[in-house]
Amino acid sequence: MGKGTTRAARHWPPGLSGRTAVVTGGGGAICGAMARAFGRAGVRVAVWDLSEQSAERVAGAIRRAGGEAMAVSCDVVVRSQVQAAAEQTAGRFGPVDILVNGAGGSRAQATTSPDLPFFDITDESLMSTISLNYAGTVIPSQVLGRGFAAAGRGVIVNIASVAGLRPLTRALAYSNAKAAVVSFTQWLAVHMATEYSPAIRVNAIAPGFVLTDQNRFLLVDKRTGRPTQRGRRIMSQVPMGRYGEPDEMTGAALWLASDAAGFVTGAVIPVDGGLSAYTGV
Repeated sequence: MGKGTTRAARHWPPGLSGRTAVVTGGGGAICGAMARAFGRAGVRVAVWDLSEQSAERVAGAIRRAGGEAMAVSCDVVVRSQVQAAAEQTAGRFGPVDILVNGAGGSRAQATTSPDLPFFDITDESLMSTISLNYAGTVIPSQVLGRGFAAAGRGVIVNIASVAGLRPLTRALAYSNAKAAVVSFTQWLAVHMATEYSPAIRVNAIAPGFVLTDQNRFLLVDKRTGRPTQRGRRIMSQVPMGRYGEPDEMTGAALWLASDAAGFVTGAVIPVDGGLSAYTGV
């Protein structure tokens, strides 16, 4: 029994080695961790990011660890760039098997604050944030999903957010956009399975609060290393009492992309320390 368990663990998750994955937003903290995890699992990884330098930093780390990876500069809301990135990826790695839609993010100009009431958020700020998170998920799914439909197989993993399950105070456009990503995940899962092939699966991960270089200054006091007022308020709603780490998002991504999740489609998996389960009482 012990030997069998060891063999199974060595090959977990099953069916990933030798496949090709595209990770959009792969130069960032969470999706960079996912890209590196795919590389360790034997997946050829195309790291797509608006910043070619950030994409190459992650791709280089994968190659130095013995994996196969390439960096691709791509703005996921510009269809021509997505099509060009897809052609570049296929030219080097062949057909894509896995798409992780991770490009996205919030913007201060679309988030209410004492200096920016809801009534003063501009159309441009609202729509640019929604476009980045929602259209930036739909367009790559259309471009690469066409190949999945032709092949009769493929996996899409969208990176949503707990903000798409429970709207975050002040984060107007981001919460709205991630709610749209959750809805799109469920819609596309049904569409691809019933119109093209049940071997095309579409799921999402909903990360909770993850401490990254982008938000650390808001959540942790640089002088003391203790939580800021905002950080304390967040922690009061997280049963596990801490922030997540980027690497803690990778297990769900590997599972959903692998054959171990072969009967899972249309699911949205919170990875949030219990935040979405907590009622506050």
